[in-house]
Amino acid sequence: MVGSVWAALGLSLTCISALSLISPAWFQTTTFSFGVLTYCSWPQGNSWNQSCGTFRSLDDIPDFAWKVSAVTLLGGWLLLAFNAILFLSWALAPKGLCPRRGSGPMPGLQATAAIATIVGLLVFPISLASPFAKEACLASSVYHSGQCRLGWGYVTAIFYAVLASLLPTFRWLHVTEVQRRTILFSSDTESIILVPEMSK
Repeated sequence: MVGSVWAALGLSLTCISALSLISPAWFQTTTFSFGVLTYCSWPQGNSWNQSCGTFRSLDDIPDFAWKVSAVTLLGGWLLLAFNAILFLSWALAPKGLCPRRGSGPMPGLQATAAIATIVGLLVFPISLASPFAKEACLASSVYHSGQCRLGWGYVTAIFYAVLASLLPTFRWLHVTEVQRRTILFSSDTESIILVPEMSK
């Protein structure tokens, strides 16, 4: 049961991360928006008639900080997707095939993916000083968006990074039953004492 919950959470985070990566709405103005891998423009007052493009390779991305951010965010997403696939296979495998100790096959992988994503999120606003962002946002600079406002894609990426970094701390919710016995901690010996339950 716990493995299924972790697999579902891992798959959900992978989908949220993918959505934010392909989103062109990280920073936006009234006629233009851009994200890590995509950008869109539209006529004033008609946002339904968008013309969008993608950065197909690292050479197409206009700034070095932008490239670093794209690589770390994509790397974090790949780690998270790999972790979700491992959790899914671990949760669906027959009980005798995989050991059921702990809360998953590779607990540190999700934390590593979260760290990579946080680094990418911190590096991306440095690219606001690039000529591409300055033209789109008018007078933008490092960590200053000029005329651009924060879009839902960047907020979604922040939300995903917070969730991905907090989930490994929730491992303490995994409760095991020790053959219907009460567990006491002795402060003198720092050990666990098992006491059988007494009927009243």
